[in-house]
Amino acid sequence: MKNDNIYNLIAEKIPEMSKSHKKIASFILNNTNVVPFLNVATLAKKAGVSEATVVRFASFLGYSGYPELQSRMQNSIQKQLTTTERLKMTTDVYDDRDQWIYDIFYGDVENIKSTIEKLDIEKFHQAVGLLQNADRIYIAANRSAASLGIFLQYYLNIILGHAEMVRSIENLSEQLYNLNEKDVVIGISFPRYTNSTIQTITFAKERGSKTICITDSLLSPLIPYADVALTATSQMPTFIDSFTAPLSLINALVVCIGKGRMKEAESRLEKIEAAWDRFGVFHKNDFAE
Repeated sequence: MKNDNIYNLIAEKIPEMSKSHKKIASFILNNTNVVPFLNVATLAKKAGVSEATVVRFASFLGYSGYPELQSRMQNSIQKQLTTTERLKMTTDVYDDRDQWIYDIFYGDVENIKSTIEKLDIEKFHQAVGLLQNADRIYIAANRSAASLGIFLQYYLNIILGHAEMVRSIENLSEQLYNLNEKDVVIGISFPRYTNSTIQTITFAKERGSKTICITDSLLSPLIPYADVALTATSQMPTFIDSFTAPLSLINALVVCIGKGRMKEAESRLEKIEAAWDRFGVFHKNDFAE
């Protein structure tokens, strides 16, 4: 597109628009924080036009369809919204008493579909190879993304035995002072991106370690410092992050790494299972036959 600002583009095109397209344009420009997260049906209803008209509106602007237009609008505003603004947006978008509950599930399904469509399978296999052959693996994931990091670290430790979380920027020097080219550092961050994760993966790059980032798009500030970048869609008009698709991506990584290290993983799991039994980690069903 010639105009990088989608909202400026819409405003410039208004004189050329039909009456129904002007209705859509007016609604978008008056609700810039909400519209990027509306599906076709909801936008059509709120703008007072048909769904087909919304699709034609996207084509009129030069996009392949509404998903591309929606993606451009989301990229324009999502990274700049504060948590308070996202909380208000939740109320604006999910305004139906019951339907909004289902819409959240549908949103996660769409995020997974989008992640599958955008998956770079070659980079995915590169990431698997780097992790399988790393001497040590460090994971930088902070704030809400820490949940993804902890999950990944737990299973990488079971399979490979040498993964750890970089807990805070204060501990960065103690944990990573000995980084070298045989180590891999994974940075996980989504809007609003945490500076500590960016600093960690930047430091790793400077030390010659291989770096992998798991983030939302190629516009992420982690991208310039990643040898391998994997993206997963996390868009949802709420004050929380949607990590359903990123978690699915991490699941796929863990399974592929495990398949390539099956014998080592089995041996490690046998020892871990024995320790679990020794300390009674898991509840045993007394009624099991």
